[in-house]
Amino acid sequence: MTMRTGSQADVEQLLDVFKALANPVRLQVLQWLREPERHFSNRQSPVERAIADPVEVGVCVSHIQEKLGLAQSTVSAYMAALQRAGLVQATRVGKWTHYKRDEARIAEFVAALGHSL
Repeated sequence: MTMRTGSQADVEQLLDVFKALANPVRLQVLQWLREPERHFSNRQSPVERAIADPVEVGVCVSHIQEKLGLAQSTVSAYMAALQRAGLVQATRVGKWTHYKRDEARIAEFVAALGHSL
């Protein structure tokens, strides 16, 4: 989905991103996912326990949940909001969902924001 500027649909896409980022916890998770090895490799949620590469595939939702200390349903809802806004990509590995940033989409958002303001 390419973000241009000018049409009502483009404005709505920008608003979806702003809504997703308006929650401080979702913003924090997006920041952590920028450097998953740094933020998810501690004794509470070691990357070594991961069943997939956190850089290539993403961080398991259970590791995000552990780090946040929130209910699984809350974390899943937060991640779904980030995914709907196009800021993260979800990948299923077995029964687990892994999330990583969608860097191309984030770059589109930043460019569109620069053109629209």
